[in-house]
Amino acid sequence: MSKRRAVLLLRERFRSCFLAHRGDRPTSIHRLQAASPHCSSVATSSSSCRASPHQEFLAMEVLRSIFSCFSSPRSHGLWSSGASDKNKAMVEQLQRYGVIKSSKVAEVMETIDRGLFVPQGGSPYFDSPMAIGYNATISAPHMHAACLELLEDHLQPGMRALDVGSGTGYLTACFALMVGPGGRAVGVEHIPELVASSAENIKKSAAAPQLNDGSLSIHIADGREGWPELAPYDCIHVGAAAPQIPEALIEQLKPGGRMVIPVGTIFQELKVVDKKLDGGVSIRDETSVRYVPLTSKDAQLHSN
Repeated sequence: MSKRRAVLLLRERFRSCFLAHRGDRPTSIHRLQAASPHCSSVATSSSSCRASPHQEFLAMEVLRSIFSCFSSPRSHGLWSSGASDKNKAMVEQLQRYGVIKSSKVAEVMETIDRGLFVPQGGSPYFDSPMAIGYNATISAPHMHAACLELLEDHLQPGMRALDVGSGTGYLTACFALMVGPGGRAVGVEHIPELVASSAENIKKSAAAPQLNDGSLSIHIADGREGWPELAPYDCIHVGAAAPQIPEALIEQLKPGGRMVIPVGTIFQELKVVDKKLDGGVSIRDETSVRYVPLTSKDAQLHSN
């Protein structure tokens, strides 16, 4: 098949991602999977909606990624290049496609180098989730950016943030920079080896001073139970999909606070949970996603 024919077929295949409508909320192409950086696989939603900027970005990245399968192996795209400022280039690309709108989010993602949080031999600046061992992954850059955008108002200086399933520590470090030394950024991870390695990652990053002064901390615990010792939190981020929203996390969310959590099993939605000042809770779906499950340590280690 010629390159031109392939592109025409792909453009038609993903046309609905740009043109369709369903109510007032987006549904999306699912996150790029942790496949080859030259030929990532994706799943698409069949429902009709108008894509948000980060979903349009995903569709374009899908086209570019699959198109690269027909290209020379030397043509890997911007994010897998050897440029000295590749972390900055990654952020600029996310800004260009409208995934990052906030100057603060851009500043933090430029300051915390993703390359320090990806296992050796990985492609940290390529927009794809990657395996980090122990049947866990680090999310794709566009998902970290999207979550930071959703949580920005609840990551102001002096606030408290909880990162459930903190993995390599990347997003916890971003939270720490946003809330500052006067706030608290707490990561919870139930794999001790990941907690140890995430602390080493953070020590190499711009968030190291906050790890040293205690305003950033990573703990070994079951994320489904949160970290009640430092509750309530202005924001909670959950980096794995729960079959339903854990009640303990809702209880630890401060009135006026926000939680972002993927929910579902086969089909997952990124849900935005806002706790009102009177304690009431509102929940909305942001977009369709694909995350690893939020589960017990034993189940994670023995999963396929």
